[in-house]
Amino acid sequence: MTEQLPLIGAAMPSSMVPEYRDWLLDGNRDLEIQDPVVPAVLDGDHRSLAQMIRDSLPGYTGRLGVHGPFWGLPLAAFDPEIQKVVQKRLLQSLDFCEAVGATHMVVHSPYQLLGDPVITSAPDLGIGDSKALAMDTLLPAVKRAEQIGCTLVIECIFDRHPLVLVDFVRSFQSEFVRMSVDVGHAFINHTWQGAPPPDIWVREAGSLLGHVHLQDTDGWSDRHWAPGDGKIGWDALFTAIHDVKANPRLILELKDLKAIPQGHRFLVEQGLGR
Repeated sequence: MTEQLPLIGAAMPSSMVPEYRDWLLDGNRDLEIQDPVVPAVLDGDHRSLAQMIRDSLPGYTGRLGVHGPFWGLPLAAFDPEIQKVVQKRLLQSLDFCEAVGATHMVVHSPYQLLGDPVITSAPDLGIGDSKALAMDTLLPAVKRAEQIGCTLVIECIFDRHPLVLVDFVRSFQSEFVRMSVDVGHAFINHTWQGAPPPDIWVREAGSLLGHVHLQDTDGWSDRHWAPGDGKIGWDALFTAIHDVKANPRLILELKDLKAIPQGHRFLVEQGLGR
């Protein structure tokens, strides 16, 4: 029997779920709800929104997750008052995860440093401080995530070295903290900063890889184009995903939500997914 190709899912606001219901239910694709990135959603009625989402997907048994809040919320905040706000927002988002039955939540990497922080234990480069601050900030969310069975996936953003982020993920020593590779972010940093290409990020994550954001780009900016519209090497990426055998959630995260069918079709026609 030949090995099945990986199933492709998508990220979208809950308002778009009814439009993609049939596609999502076809094989129970991975789904990522983006609503919790908006502060008003976090301060609103979580349970009613969660019920609406569940009602819009009758019979859905796929892997459901959310994108956690990130705008203006630095994970490595030095100011303890800012740290409290970040913790509050992460915990609010996890309340939503529990209400909707989500089993993953995306959290952005804390590393936003100038220079070339190769060594994770070099405080003179800022990594030591950033790592400690981010771990302190994230710890309450990790404990809450473990309680509700929701995995926090730490997404590469401005990161240059995959092993720095791998070290951060591993430091929690929790099966509920895993790594997320946004292939567009990785490719931009590869283009501009000499970072490894996306497939190497996947290989360095290895068994810690829990989640992949699929988007294409020209390497100039964070385009979030449909796969096939940019310059990313998709064959190498999916070969790496296959080789690490981590079964990550594969999520199309596109700026134009109407392009989800186009991006999915491209990956299917390339023989990379289904």
